[in-house]
Order: sequence, then C-alpha cells, then structure tokens
Amino acid sequence: MRARVRAERKRWTKQLDEATEWMVDNVETYAPTWPAAVLREMIGTYVAHARAVAISERDDNRKAELLTELTGPVWAVFGSRGWQRGPRLFPRSVQRLEATIATMAAETDRQLASAAPAS
Repeated sequence: MRARVRAERKRWTKQLDEATEWMVDNVETYAPTWPAAVLREMIGTYVAHARAVAISERDDNRKAELLTELTGPVWAVFGSRGWQRGPRLFPRSVQRLEATIATMAAETDRQLASAAPAS
C-alpha cells in the first residue's frame, strides 16, 4: 500500500510540475486575452511564482501549501464568478497574493542565510 501511495504522490507532483511548466510556456497566449492590465499582471505574477514554487527545493508538503495559498486569491478573481464581484474582491485578492509572495521571499532569505558560510 505504501508503494502505491508513494507512486500516486509522485504522479501528482509530476502533474503539478507539468501544469506550472505549461502555464509559463504558454502565458503569452492567454494573458493578453484579459481586458485589463491589472488582470494580466496578476496572472503573470501568479504563473511566475507558481512555477518558482514547483521547481524549488522545498519539500512537497510546503510546495502544496504555497501553491494553495497562491491559487486562492487568483481563483477568487478569475474563477467562481469572481468577475461579477469585481472591484470589491480584486484589491483583497491582490493583497493576499502579495502576502504569500512576501512569505515565500522571507523563507528563501532565511534558507539562503542559513546556507551561507559563516565568516
């Protein structure tokens, strides 16, 4: 049973890697379809950071947490009828996305600081 669960987890991880790779490789085909620059910027920011998480050296559990945190505010705007809630929802979603990105940057800074040789 453990081997099957490990294999399934590996398959899911591969799917996430392929999905983020596809988003980066094809962003120029779908980002311009959004009518406002702020929406295109949000998509570009999301895609770049989601891919960075996928290829990072974080453990798989942390990757899943960060991808969920990144995706939540973007889904609120672009999915689930987010367009209809528009101006009220967008600023809050951008703040949540920026907060997650700041958390990621702080984690990276801590990792780099701990990996740096002591002088």
